[in-house]
Amino acid sequence: MYEITTHRAEVYNDDSRKPDVTFADQIDVDLSRRDFTVNAMALELTGDTPTLVDPFGGAADLVTRTLRTPLSPEISFTDDPLRMLRAARFIAGHHLQPVPELVAAVTEMHARLQIVSPERISAELDKLITVDHPAAGLFFLVDTGLADEFLPELSGMRLEQDPIHRHKDVLTHTIAVVENVTRDIPGNWDFRRTRLAALMHDVGKPKTRGYLKGKGVTFYHHEVVGARMTRNRLQALRYSNDDVDAITELVHLHLRFHGYESGWTDSAVRRYVNDAGPLLSELNVLTRCDCTTRNEKKALMLSRRMDDLEARIEVLAAQEELRAIRPELDGSAVMAHLGLAPGPAVGKAMKFLLELRLDEGLLGDDVVLERLDHWWRDQQLA
Repeated sequence: MYEITTHRAEVYNDDSRKPDVTFADQIDVDLSRRDFTVNAMALELTGDTPTLVDPFGGAADLVTRTLRTPLSPEISFTDDPLRMLRAARFIAGHHLQPVPELVAAVTEMHARLQIVSPERISAELDKLITVDHPAAGLFFLVDTGLADEFLPELSGMRLEQDPIHRHKDVLTHTIAVVENVTRDIPGNWDFRRTRLAALMHDVGKPKTRGYLKGKGVTFYHHEVVGARMTRNRLQALRYSNDDVDAITELVHLHLRFHGYESGWTDSAVRRYVNDAGPLLSELNVLTRCDCTTRNEKKALMLSRRMDDLEARIEVLAAQEELRAIRPELDGSAVMAHLGLAPGPAVGKAMKFLLELRLDEGLLGDDVVLERLDHWWRDQQLA
């Protein structure tokens, strides 16, 4: 497939979220309005042999892995502020080193990104987060202040110490987790969503300093705060509802694995699988990748616990429909047995039966009905 267009340039006005498209008839003018010198090259094909058109030294910059803009970075980033975010992707994806004047311009002009639509920003963030090694680009966003314009939670994590993982801050740990999420991890899971969940998984830590206590309500508080912050941020960036729901839920569940330190009983496995729902594979990948400790003994212990969990899931999955856990009786059967009309009491009964299913597995209709009768009598006496 070929895409054919006239020479063109896109320029933002100071107060517009939509660029104005202008046309030209000179290749040098067209190339001068490209993002960077390394993609401001062309081939002239109308002569006897192809001729490289490279007015801004892009070929040399490609060899030396240098990231520069064809015109001054101030002009380039004024024309299209999204280029500042695109620079992070080129730094990470193509291992380019930005020249000092480019870094200085982003540091000085990052507020101009505010005129770019959230949809364009999120699309560019997706491209950055899915390069093989996005770390250099993510640090560039924070170091220049560009992240503050669309993802200020990243800078907030840099201010929070993270002694548990022996990193100098939570940001360093977070970026390490993102890098741990690689495409070669076996299984059927969504790479982009899991990378985004890794990026957001600890945004609640700066707001919940009590997480270092390690268990119980502090874990829960960290999960709830982080999930709420994640949802708000992704919605502001105009991610799809499916993305928002899935990534928020992964952030909410990412510490759930650590709540079962006493071992993987059947009940614990059922609850873990039920909580994860269709995101089970993504949650397992995120949980594994969240281990960035330099303590080899601890890392091995966590890996073995995860292996044990996945083995227990396979065993139970062969016996029960783990991915579709539901009460053994449906609502109609409950209403018929207890003589109830539709209402809150039926909902409470179904919740009780789900808890029974999670705790004890498949019991059979006779046992379930007997347990339901006992529960219903207790409810009437309460």
